[in-house]
Amino acid sequence: MLAEPEAKLASAALASGRDTAAIRTLERELDLRPDDPAVLINLGIAYAHRGDDQKARALFKAAMASDDKADLETADGSTTDSRKLARKALSMLDRGAFRPISVPKETLTLRD
Repeated sequence: MLAEPEAKLASAALASGRDTAAIRTLERELDLRPDDPAVLINLGIAYAHRGDDQKARALFKAAMASDDKADLETADGSTTDSRKLARKALSMLDRGAFRPISVPKETLTLRD
């Protein structure tokens, strides 16, 4: 699993939409722990947010195939098996769930 300081940095970066910072941190962790499902899934999410579906898909599949299996805490605070979470992430990727919602400019409202 991620070392505590790196995990917090990567989680904070992902949660605040700083995908580039998360990717930098997670790529360093991936070099150290190439089979860590938490690193693989979080890095896949960061790439999916950036629209790099090919890298995200490869990372999610690697997490599903990893010999390391772990119970991971999700963003909503629940705990789930890493392989199940990787399958869910892959399904979300296929549905486009990681893409930011684009709202036409004319539908936005401004307050005076």
